[in-house]
Amino acid sequence: MNELDEAWSQMLAGAIENAREAGRGDVADFLALKRSNDELRQSAVDWLFNSFIEIASEANRRNSLVVIEREEPHEFQFNNAKMAGSLVRVRFGVRAILIEAGWTRLPSHGFMRGGALAAARISHFGIPRATDELILVRDDETPAWNSVNGSRFDSQSLFEHFRLLLQN
Repeated sequence: MNELDEAWSQMLAGAIENAREAGRGDVADFLALKRSNDELRQSAVDWLFNSFIEIASEANRRNSLVVIEREEPHEFQFNNAKMAGSLVRVRFGVRAILIEAGWTRLPSHGFMRGGALAAARISHFGIPRATDELILVRDDETPAWNSVNGSRFDSQSLFEHFRLLLQN
């Protein structure tokens, strides 16, 4: 968690406590839900990035000359909203994959459509048809990444994207 996220978490905890002390249980419940959703979002984004970095690192150990870069903070457009989050770039020669993930944080960012908690995009440099857009949704109370085309996105999907990066 970066310093800004840590500061936000502390401010949110203070606001929840202040709302409860002021007898505003409704506001405290809303802020507690916001904090819970933010924790789910961050965990899901971390899984996405850490899993892909692990796949790339394993290839690097086999001398694949894979370069991994991370950019934080990062903003990107997703539909008509601005997502605030992070970017991981994995390069192999002239090929590259960009993984962007985040969620709307400010009212000016717009809002998440379709009940999404977070959004992500996996883009292949030079292969636009391979781009995959993802949304994080609650599936039976468990968060899950789904492709916007409706299919489930899991670790096997990450392997497929990485395999495409390494193809000749």
